[in-house]
Amino acid sequence: MKIRFPSHKNQTLIFKSHHSEKTIPRTVQCCASTFDLKGKSVAVIGLGKSGRAATKLALARGASVIAIDQNENLSLLELNPLFEKHGHLKTVLGHFDTKLLKDADMVVVSPGVPLESHGLSFLLQSGKRVLSELDFAAEILPRSIKILAVTGTNGKSTVATFSGQMLSHLGIEVFVGGNLGIPLSEAAIQCLTCPSPKPVFQVAVVEVSSYQLEVPNKHFCPSVAVVLNLTSDHLERHKTMKNYAITKCRLLSHMTNSKLGILPFGNKLLNEAMEELVNEVNLAWIGAFPGVKVDKEEKVASLRVPAIGVVSELKLGALNVMGTHNYYNAAVAALSVLGLDMGIDTEAISSTIEKLRVPPHRMQIVHKDSYGVTWIDDSKATNVEATYTGLLGLKEQKSVILLGGLAKVSNSQESNGFEQLVEPLKYHRCVITFGFSGPLIQKTLSDDGLSIPCFEAANLEDAVNCARSVARYGDAVVLSPGCASFDEFRNFEHRGKVFQELVFSSE
Repeated sequence: MKIRFPSHKNQTLIFKSHHSEKTIPRTVQCCASTFDLKGKSVAVIGLGKSGRAATKLALARGASVIAIDQNENLSLLELNPLFEKHGHLKTVLGHFDTKLLKDADMVVVSPGVPLESHGLSFLLQSGKRVLSELDFAAEILPRSIKILAVTGTNGKSTVATFSGQMLSHLGIEVFVGGNLGIPLSEAAIQCLTCPSPKPVFQVAVVEVSSYQLEVPNKHFCPSVAVVLNLTSDHLERHKTMKNYAITKCRLLSHMTNSKLGILPFGNKLLNEAMEELVNEVNLAWIGAFPGVKVDKEEKVASLRVPAIGVVSELKLGALNVMGTHNYYNAAVAALSVLGLDMGIDTEAISSTIEKLRVPPHRMQIVHKDSYGVTWIDDSKATNVEATYTGLLGLKEQKSVILLGGLAKVSNSQESNGFEQLVEPLKYHRCVITFGFSGPLIQKTLSDDGLSIPCFEAANLEDAVNCARSVARYGDAVVLSPGCASFDEFRNFEHRGKVFQELVFSSE
């Protein structure tokens, strides 16, 4: 399809193709009966949170399930009280015969399992029913439930959370989950087991990771789909930025022109990926019209998408969260909610702005101590771009910045990316590096002309102690690592929790 960029007439884009696929209905396609898989066998591979939820859903749909994970240290699901009443379940741990996948009627792939493993890609190409956990759940959601889906390298949890909070505050029954917290399969189970004919939810707000989009979806069809941004990350899985962009844009692959896609303006890779889609979709831009633009100084968002009847201003001054970048997160969430066509207007959304709260570990204000120092947990900033965005939003708040962990640097990259932080760091008190990549980060910043002091700590605990000694009254101490956490912690949540414990330990 040919992409037409915004004109001064503010017309919403519609991507069109003369060879478009069969039009898919406006909401999720199917709603199966409770035992629609009775007599069928389902193999679920990967038994993390999503895989366990998919296993429960498959059993609830009447299937016989083989639950597979290469981790031999996991417990058998048959011994778990949540599964013990099901007689049609077998858990296989460690090495397994891939014939189990070939013999199953359907294979459900958890997001942590790459398609290149276990012959999954071959099975998919051969016509075997291979589904993502997301698609497996969407297959049986009631048609009346509208989907608001959010993806992007950074910010997707916050935008999904804000969207869910707006809807909830306005009295809309909403599920918020997916990659964030509760798998979509859990929502599907609630719908299947609800005795009332009325759906449990009116809207499902779903955070979607690129891993959940590797298997092309057939049933997951959002009413509103948002791709917030695309920066270098997860290349150990996707190999190239082009592949990464194509995977992200699959979120829009089954949307029709009655639905709304929201993308960042000016991202060449995403634009090229969108040209490969064959369906029709209204498109609005983040940072241009038709779409949403934010005046951070005036704290006002301009929402202009005439095709869906949105031409309005949204005041953001009541937003009570850290970081000016959250003005854009709130504005995109607002446009997404308006795009659902639920009878909600901008005036109603404006009443929710002061009630919005960020999810844990995303510029989360942890504590204001007795010395006048504010401690902020941004542990979810696991790449440099996320830290950069956070720093730009803190220009007016003098801060001690904690950077460190395990830097995401591939052999093909010429730099580790931390040099781009030199400019926004100049507004702050100092930098403290820590963890495995601490020395590398300190050298990069120094070599590129860092103008504020930079101290090196061995680990996060030492970094927190150092921050206490250098922070002044009115300062903030911000954990925004720009790195993965696996050198010292299980994940970014674990790192954030430890940081919060350290903050309170000497109070």
